[in-house]
Amino acid sequence: MTANAQKETLNFQAEVKQLLNLVVHSLYSNKEIFLRELISNASDASDKLRFEALSDSALLENDTELKIKVSFDEKARTITISDNGIGMTRDEVIDNLGTIAKSGTREFLAHMSGDQKKDAHLIGQFGVGFYSAFIIADKVTVISRRAGLTSEHGVRWESNGEGEYTIANVDKASRGTDIILHLKEGEDEFLNDWRLRTIITKYSDHINIPVMMRKLPEMDEKPEENAPVEWESVNRATALWVLPKNTITDEQYKEHYKHLAHDYEEPLAWSHNQVEGGNLDYTSLLYLPAHAPFDLWQKDKQHGLKLYIQRVFIMDQVEQFLPHYLRFMRGVVDTNALPLNISREILQDNPTINKLRSALVKRILDLLEKIAKDEPEKYATFWQQFGTVLKEGPAEDFANRAKVAKLLRFASTHTDTSAQTTSLDDYISRMKPEQKKIYYVTAETFNAAKSSPHLEIFRKNNIEVLLLSDRIDEWLVNHLAEYEGKTLQSVAKGELNIDEIASTETEKEKEEHKQAEEKAKVEFDGVISHVKTILGDQVKDVRISNRLTNSPACLVSDENDMGLQLQRLLKAAGQDIAEIKPIFELNPEHPLLLKLKAEADQERFSDLTHILFGQAILAEGAQLKDPAAFVSRVNKLLLD
Repeated sequence: MTANAQKETLNFQAEVKQLLNLVVHSLYSNKEIFLRELISNASDASDKLRFEALSDSALLENDTELKIKVSFDEKARTITISDNGIGMTRDEVIDNLGTIAKSGTREFLAHMSGDQKKDAHLIGQFGVGFYSAFIIADKVTVISRRAGLTSEHGVRWESNGEGEYTIANVDKASRGTDIILHLKEGEDEFLNDWRLRTIITKYSDHINIPVMMRKLPEMDEKPEENAPVEWESVNRATALWVLPKNTITDEQYKEHYKHLAHDYEEPLAWSHNQVEGGNLDYTSLLYLPAHAPFDLWQKDKQHGLKLYIQRVFIMDQVEQFLPHYLRFMRGVVDTNALPLNISREILQDNPTINKLRSALVKRILDLLEKIAKDEPEKYATFWQQFGTVLKEGPAEDFANRAKVAKLLRFASTHTDTSAQTTSLDDYISRMKPEQKKIYYVTAETFNAAKSSPHLEIFRKNNIEVLLLSDRIDEWLVNHLAEYEGKTLQSVAKGELNIDEIASTETEKEKEEHKQAEEKAKVEFDGVISHVKTILGDQVKDVRISNRLTNSPACLVSDENDMGLQLQRLLKAAGQDIAEIKPIFELNPEHPLLLKLKAEADQERFSDLTHILFGQAILAEGAQLKDPAAFVSRVNKLLLD
């Protein structure tokens, strides 16, 4: 678009009217929140100008005092929020004010449940805070000019929130953005100096840019006609993180988080630390959100902390401060240990960043450990939202592997419910006296894990097994080989040490089991050999099982082979991996195996073998290569 572009009317996507209705009538039940959102956006615009001006001071245009002005006009029934921040070009106005009209709108709406409380937190994460203006306004006008451009490059955007907006070029002498709210009928309570000041003090006191309003005359003072307007700061205009912790209220911390993260809901917890002395002076204010954003798993989504150097905003979403598995954290780092002209490229190899990263990770893990210890219900909320992300930690952060492992939670056979989880420490506290390993089973779903045939011998002997059903769990256990000296062992890998599992048995009972197992191997030697011949290269081996009590057969992997679940996940992700054949184990005490042993008809023996093998595959949650053949064999046996 050129500066001479004429006024035009553009349409939002079809979903926008629905979304605006949701914003106005459902998500923002507290009307005064509109002012917090608009001041927060103005503050961000000022921060961006500060950063860009570090390399191009001409952008300041001889106006170095950044501020936000809030005013109202009772006759016109308007409220105006003005800033002298970075401003916007015509294209940026379309992009920024049309955020909800982008392709992500469908994704946003797809996450809506219709429950106001559940849906409320999504509004800030999607970036539609600007549209909170329509809570009290039936028309919104935005006039903006990008810093560094001449006055004729001003842009005027206007909409009534009903599905379309107009945009035109106008002259604007000063840089920055003016947002003019034309109030709906019945919203005149906001045309009041005291009301607006109260809202600013409540929600925006922590913003480190002055929020100005016209200075009120003294009680007995009469304003002179044509006297210049005097402005005064309503907020403290001091960065919250630089204040002493004992002077900051919980409400101020919470409001700062909402401004910082553009989140509608309060944080779950926070950690505020000021470190002075030595070579690493810094202040950090770290927040743990209460909900996971819907874009947490998007690969191209940036996550990180805000970086300030000597109270000057430098850049947003600095990923170098935190490992990827802590990407859910929000917050601010302010330090004197970095140069003001630092770039993202320099951040990659700066030794100070590594020191800061190490310190911040420790702060966060300590915070999580404290919550887990002192507030288990709150930690359960955190785990439900971010537990899967934290499971990336042992593979990504070797130095803190033990600390992260201590924070992990799993479902287990101790409760047999996915709602109640256990820590590795709690598991160890319940281990049998002779038990040396932490046992686990992996599956695609919780129910599949809970019903796995591999658990039968463990349930019989009352030995707890962790039930792992998150997609990342196979990856996790491959990088977490042991914890507190206890080896993590899959119940579906290798041969089981019955002496450890059946530790409550007497020596006589153990000896009887060994004799029975040896006898079964002899008696079923011919069956094993025949099954191997029938299945051929579909299996690595066939053997008698000592882990089954109720099921006729199961699939296991060799001790050092990749697990069956991980194989399926990697293949589903498009990775080309060599096929690792399973070991087929048979339960010699099961009636079906006794029937197989007695079967003289070779065709029926083959059909029954394939059915048992197919059942074992299905019990693993895998898919059959030839379902039709499996069904045909089952039907054939049913009709015999």
